[in-house]
Amino acid sequence: MAMTVHLDVVSAHEKLFSGLVETVQVTGIEGELGILPGHVPLLTAIKPGMVRIVKQHGKEEMIYLSGGILEVQPNSVIVMADVAIRAEDIDVEAAREAKRAAQERIAHAGVDFDYDAAQIELERALAQLRVVETIRKHLSK
Repeated sequence: MAMTVHLDVVSAHEKLFSGLVETVQVTGIEGELGILPGHVPLLTAIKPGMVRIVKQHGKEEMIYLSGGILEVQPNSVIVMADVAIRAEDIDVEAAREAKRAAQERIAHAGVDFDYDAAQIELERALAQLRVVETIRKHLSK
């Protein structure tokens, strides 16, 4: 039987996942993180992207995160995000439109343009689209 750690994935509005997992993968501000049972304690910011969960008995789940905080303790992992959406619940057309709109704003920036805000919006849209693409690739195997 594989070793497990308890994981909670929460957003400002709901708890999306709570249970035992074999591994957790998420993108931290310093790069990709793979969390296994017994990982050293860690607290870090996470970038927009996905958390890939390998549940107890090997079943996978993916959740889009707008960014947030990852806390790792010896027996538990908590992912806290402002926005978290199960991969199958992502509105692909809305994500494509958000990407297009952000690219349009960046391309036609004016004097008072907030480049950082537009870049964050673009990163979030791209992250949602990557999650959808990852799911599609995973399902086609």
